[in-house]
Amino acid sequence: MASVLDLAPVLPIVVLENASDAVPVARALFNGGLPAIEVALRTPAAADCIRTIADELPQAVVGAGTVLSQTDVDTAVTAGARFLVSPGWTDRQLNAMKDSGLPFLPGVSTAAEVVGLLERDVNDMKFFPAEAAGGPEYLRALASPLPRARFCPTGGIGPATARAYLDLPNVRCVGGTWMLPQEAVGARDWARVEELARAAMAIARPDRSPHRA
Repeated sequence: MASVLDLAPVLPIVVLENASDAVPVARALFNGGLPAIEVALRTPAAADCIRTIADELPQAVVGAGTVLSQTDVDTAVTAGARFLVSPGWTDRQLNAMKDSGLPFLPGVSTAAEVVGLLERDVNDMKFFPAEAAGGPEYLRALASPLPRARFCPTGGIGPATARAYLDLPNVRCVGGTWMLPQEAVGARDWARVEELARAAMAIARPDRSPHRA
């Protein structure tokens, strides 16, 4: 896998309290056409969720999100994550992600942060929090002066706004949670999750069809 950005046009961000829900959620997303799944390291169950998905649904590409430290990197790698995503970056954290050998997306919200990553030969980034940080217009403004930078915007994006980001030349995918409403996950309505995943895939342009894992 060369880049997280090229797996699929929509990257679902999963926050789970129970590891027993991990595989059903991942399978519903995968069957709906979303082969890459970011499990946020925000709950005590997150590492077990990654491990379970990696073991029981290897055709999905499971990664770790909210990676903030060397400890988080180690936890993700040990659990079997295949990519890393962070909401921001520091030199120490960036080095830890680089040293892992996994594809990664460090987070940015300003042009200065983008230039800082380009100086370090990192071209693929997460733009967060996308809507609060300027939305599609901000990323459009970066495209001409910073053509090497490619983005996965996340933060406040839903089905009504995702296409505006995907139409930008410097955006390869968007991340979000809208295909995982709390009521559906709480009720274990995996059919609903799969339906929403299919609808999310329908946002993509024809030339952005997903690569099956």
